[in-house]
Amino acid sequence: MSTPFPFTAVVGQEDLRLALLLNAVSPAVGGVLVRGEKGTAKSTAVRALSALLPKVAVVPGCRFSCDPAAPDPSCPDGPHEAGNGGMRPSRMVELPVGASEDRLVGALDIERALAEGVKAFEPGLLADAHRGILYVDEVNLLHDHLVDLLLDAAAMGASYVEREGVSVRHASKFLLVGTMNPEEGELRPQLLDRFGLTVEVAASREPDQRVEVVRRRLAYDDDPAGFAARWADEESAVRQRIVAARELLPSVRLGDGALRQIAATCAAFEVDGMRADIVMARTATALAAWAGRTDVLAEDVRQAALLALPHRRRRNPFDAPGLDEDKLDETLEEFSGEGDEDPDPDGPGGGGGQPPSGPQDDGPQADGDSGAQPEAGDGGEPQASGAGSGEQSAARASEPFRTKVLSVPGLGDGAAGRRSRARTEHGRTTGARRPRGALTKLHLAATVQAAAPHQRARGRTGRGLVVRRDDLRQATREGREGNLVLFVVDASGSMAARQRMSAVKGAVLSLLLDAYQRRDKVGLVTFRGSAAEVALPPTSSVDAAAARLETLPTGGRTPLAAGLLRAHEVLRVERLRDPARRALVVVVTDGRATGGPEPVALAGRAARLFAADGVASVVVDCESGPVRLGLAGQLAGELEGTAVTLDELRADSIAGLVKDVQRRAA
Repeated sequence: MSTPFPFTAVVGQEDLRLALLLNAVSPAVGGVLVRGEKGTAKSTAVRALSALLPKVAVVPGCRFSCDPAAPDPSCPDGPHEAGNGGMRPSRMVELPVGASEDRLVGALDIERALAEGVKAFEPGLLADAHRGILYVDEVNLLHDHLVDLLLDAAAMGASYVEREGVSVRHASKFLLVGTMNPEEGELRPQLLDRFGLTVEVAASREPDQRVEVVRRRLAYDDDPAGFAARWADEESAVRQRIVAARELLPSVRLGDGALRQIAATCAAFEVDGMRADIVMARTATALAAWAGRTDVLAEDVRQAALLALPHRRRRNPFDAPGLDEDKLDETLEEFSGEGDEDPDPDGPGGGGGQPPSGPQDDGPQADGDSGAQPEAGDGGEPQASGAGSGEQSAARASEPFRTKVLSVPGLGDGAAGRRSRARTEHGRTTGARRPRGALTKLHLAATVQAAAPHQRARGRTGRGLVVRRDDLRQATREGREGNLVLFVVDASGSMAARQRMSAVKGAVLSLLLDAYQRRDKVGLVTFRGSAAEVALPPTSSVDAAAARLETLPTGGRTPLAAGLLRAHEVLRVERLRDPARRALVVVVTDGRATGGPEPVALAGRAARLFAADGVASVVVDCESGPVRLGLAGQLAGELEGTAVTLDELRADSIAGLVKDVQRRAA
């Protein structure tokens, strides 16, 4: 087993380490979501935590880690009698983003179930993580069906497997820890709320701190065991402090004054539901225990709010997590005199819980190259001369609205999502086929039907069905897939006229919100002046696309052909990377084309490239005024797609018009 990087050797990142330690003291806090740019020690710190957790008592031979003092009465390996058990280290189980459902919840031995009529269950990761840590790196990229299973297990404290007439249940209580890079997309609100605490991490910009990060990392890579030995005393001290805080936790008093501050804070920030109040109470109590106190202070409540509320107060997907600390202080001050009086903050135990720090512990630890989030906007290069060529300041987007469903016709095979019809591993069963490779979803009726005619020839004598591998049938299922929605936005001077750009940005923002909800990848190509550029390569981060859109300047001529050609190249490259993901191109323009020789004819030829490739497309017609040229409609015809106006995009009357995008028949 490899030697993990010592937790106390992580440089800086006080909030991250404190949040992890509070969950080690009180697992009821509910886990941690770590958000931040790549290379900021997110994974390093989480993996290091498991070495600090106390050992757990387990029933010998139980695959589900039952507590010998209170064994699970429905354990598949039971029943167990209460008594003494063995000790083992706490586990940290990693859930890969690409894991299958069977790997997460466990799998039934179908062949034994059919042939012998017995329940043969192989535990999954939820069983392994019971009474330990379940860690998901890049949790925002986790497939929806796995998210649903995690939500169920986290809510009920148990995992249920109901499949092919066989039912298995086992306890699954775990500390959920996830890390994510917001550039790659956001979490579903239901899963986001399941994390007790959230922490934002970033790499330091101070050279001295970065030097210390590199120094420690190089020392660890050269000699992991020797580096860990140098930090053994600090690790032991933190481990003992966790044990002491756990023992003190039941004695910590959460007074009425602190409770009123917690309730007032949650009400002031308008968080949904009551989970935030409960998590804040548990976090404040854990903070007091970590500091060695038996009373919760106002500073504990403040720190608990900073950790428990930022991810719960987002009003829409494009709001950045955060908390107004001035408002927080005002609320705590307003309710500071009510209820119980706080003990002397300078008494035993000192201030709020701060994580342990080693020598020169003043900068973030990197587990890879540090990366900064790209700057929003495109810088606004000089535009070509001519009428309307001057660049104008970026217009604010109008209020987003609910759009109609745009979907790609046909049946795809892309990643799970919520937009277009697709053959998926999860969904309604539509038939059966012979498996191509490993069997993943058994179609029981078709398997029995295939095996039944051969029972006499196979010498069946008992009650079990004699099943051969050739009899197995894979269930074919239909669900929904996520698509690549590529926006091609006209930012020329003609679009800026009559202040249309605000409405245009509002429409694109609305479509981006729809793409977020349907788990799509998005990309953004803009064109103006004399060229087109990829403002945002295809990504799962809809937030990044919204940020680029907000700062998009306008002005110049309308190189429509250049925009279409650049979009076509983006799709060509993306097909090489992800050939199963189908694309939907959304062109937002008034259809005008200026600049260069024969700009209209050139735009038409570029549009026909999409039609030749069978790419689904929609043209959002932004033309306004009493006189309309209908150029956007002509462009839609060249694309063999559909044209809709800005008003039609939100009108109920066009549901049938844009539900399925028209494209050339194969």
